[in-house]
Amino acid sequence: MASTQSTNHCKVFLAGTVAKGLLAEVAGGLSKLDFKPKLVGFLANDDPAAKMYADWSAKTCIENGFDFDLRTVSKVEIEEHILAANTDASVHGIIVYYPIFPQTSGQDKYIQQIVALEKDVEGLSHRYVFNMYQNIRFLDQPTNTLKSILPCTPLAVVKVLEYLQIYNSILPYGNRLFGKTITVINRSEVVGRPLAALLANDGAKVFSIDLDGVQIFTRGEGIKKRHHEVQVQDPSFTIKDCLPVSDVVISGVPGNKFKVDLSLVRDGAVCVNFSSEKNFDSPAVKEKASIYIPAIGKVTIAVLLRNLLRLVQNQSAAKQVEA
Repeated sequence: MASTQSTNHCKVFLAGTVAKGLLAEVAGGLSKLDFKPKLVGFLANDDPAAKMYADWSAKTCIENGFDFDLRTVSKVEIEEHILAANTDASVHGIIVYYPIFPQTSGQDKYIQQIVALEKDVEGLSHRYVFNMYQNIRFLDQPTNTLKSILPCTPLAVVKVLEYLQIYNSILPYGNRLFGKTITVINRSEVVGRPLAALLANDGAKVFSIDLDGVQIFTRGEGIKKRHHEVQVQDPSFTIKDCLPVSDVVISGVPGNKFKVDLSLVRDGAVCVNFSSEKNFDSPAVKEKASIYIPAIGKVTIAVLLRNLLRLVQNQSAAKQVEA
């Protein structure tokens, strides 16, 4: 495993190293196609982070054998252009760079829902979100030929933890994080909450932390409980109670003033940063962590391509059923 190492044996893994395996998997699937899948990106804002993500998307798509078409449109036109792409047979996947309407409650969520299910590369459609929270992995149960799509950034964090062997591959699926306690600092509907649910569905005890307090995500008990349960903690239970007992600390706070209090992090913990800001002070984090992942952007892009390939495979499988 390629990494850098500090004097106290903390290994720093870079996202590009983790992404290579995912891109190899994607290349294997792509080699079985006789066409280049096309991803269309819609940019309707001036957000520098969104533009950077769009540029990374384009670069990675083209380098890995996909077509990419970035369409810069106005906020007024975005709905019309998405609906047109939904019915365009040459378009295999759609990604929209948010936020578009940051000051208008619910409008971005509406835009997410008008992207066609079969082209939603980010997994933000209601059906995909429902399946994720209910721990349903296919769209066509019990046939199980059409795979559900998971949101890119939460899935990227999962893939990082799998690469680091935090997941115990000896155990069955759904139990591979058994015995692990994980803190996720961020409970946004786009990343933090889905991530906590995915980790809990795999058997972890997850402390989900946001400004309004701590929630604990755990796998449901009993035969009928195949998905996670959530417990809201009283205000006296805080991040100070979570960090000292956590095997893994994952942080994604976008503000540049936030830093994880490393004095509370247990020695040897795994620390993962998925924010565009550095939530862990470096080199101080290397004095506490056994493994540190400073960013996951390249893994997120690799997952995006993996999702696109799955959409193409689903589209092909659906056509065969119709035939």
